[in-house]
Amino acid sequence: MRRNTRREVIGPQRPGRTRDGIVDLATIAGLALAWGALLTALILEGGHPADLVLVSPLVLVLGGTLGATCVTVSLEEIRRLPAYLRLGLRAPLMDPLAVVNTMVDFARRARQEGILGLEASARRLENRFMRRGIELVVDGTPSELIREILETDIASMLQRHRRGADLMATAGGFAPTMGIIGTVMGLIHMLKSLSEPGKMGPAIAAAFLATLYGVMLANLFFLPISNKLRYRSEQEAAIYEMIIEGVLAIQSGDNPRMVQMKMLAFLSPDLQNRAARLREENPRETERRAA
Repeated sequence: MRRNTRREVIGPQRPGRTRDGIVDLATIAGLALAWGALLTALILEGGHPADLVLVSPLVLVLGGTLGATCVTVSLEEIRRLPAYLRLGLRAPLMDPLAVVNTMVDFARRARQEGILGLEASARRLENRFMRRGIELVVDGTPSELIREILETDIASMLQRHRRGADLMATAGGFAPTMGIIGTVMGLIHMLKSLSEPGKMGPAIAAAFLATLYGVMLANLFFLPISNKLRYRSEQEAAIYEMIIEGVLAIQSGDNPRMVQMKMLAFLSPDLQNRAARLREENPRETERRAA
């Protein structure tokens, strides 16, 4: 099955760190802005952050959400929850332009040293998908089989990532409901204290905190992280599809410039312009890579 290999790659965000770490500045800034806006609004209304802290509804919403989510998935998926969170918070590890440059280098070496000369360099690649593609070329695997193997890899990756996104979305769906349950429980408790009117106001406020917790967790954490996981997964798959085209171009004996052009066709106009600027700023290096 042939994929739509012309899906556009979205440009890289600026990572705070490189490998294994970590921080996707957009995610961190977005969460900080959302939670900061909430607290700022509270303070402007004359409230205090401590007014939002109450242990019992927090335990109910967090525990109830986690428990209900556990029912819908396997224990193995729950164990992966920290990994999904890290994936949602970390920056993308691959810069599409760096991927293009790497593949162009391999194309140049293939012309100078032959396909078998790529074997040692392929072993040093940290990206497992790219390494596998080059190794398949070195092994003399037919192009159709290479495409089939690598596309199966992409499909498996998308399936794994989809489970993480679905897990977060499920938690985001349960959290508001658990908040409502907590509010109803609080109101029932409050109705038992009608003989003490002085306690009714604080009891009602405490009851509605559960709803607030549920809505906040769903809309300011679980659902945004779920969407970020889906976005990150599509972004990674698009880069992998670009790698497939580069691998097949190397196997077919295309010259480095052609490999570069084929791979750049996957990039957004902004990234293509950035690549053009890099060529203008450092034409010798670009020519050396594409020669």
